[in-house]
Amino acid sequence: MNESEFRDLADQTIEDIQSAIDAGGVDIDYEESGGVLTLEFENGSKIIFSKQAPVKQLWMAAKSGGFHFNYDENARQWQLDSGTHEELYEMLSRLATEQGGEKVLLAAPGS
Repeated sequence: MNESEFRDLADQTIEDIQSAIDAGGVDIDYEESGGVLTLEFENGSKIIFSKQAPVKQLWMAAKSGGFHFNYDENARQWQLDSGTHEELYEMLSRLATEQGGEKVLLAAPGS
C-alpha cells in the first residue's frame, strides 16, 4: 500500500467510525480536526485516533494506553499490531464500554 492509498483508507476509516457511533445510538461526542478524531464520553474521558502515514498505521490513545493498528489487506480490517491482533472495532467497542460506563457495540461497515 502506498502513502496515498493509506491516506484514503485511513480517512475512510475515520469517517466510518463516526458513522458507527451515529448508528450505534450511544452517547459519545466526536470531533475530527486535521486528521485526528477525538471521541469524548459523558464522564469527560477521551479516546483519540490519529493517522500515522510514515508507518501506515492508525494510532489510538485511550485511558488504558496507546495502541497501533496495521491494515491487513487479506482480512480487509485494521488489526492491533501486537499481541492478540484484535480488530479495531472490537477493541474500540471494548474500550469505549470500559471508559464510558455503558455498553458500546460499534460495527465495521458491512458487518
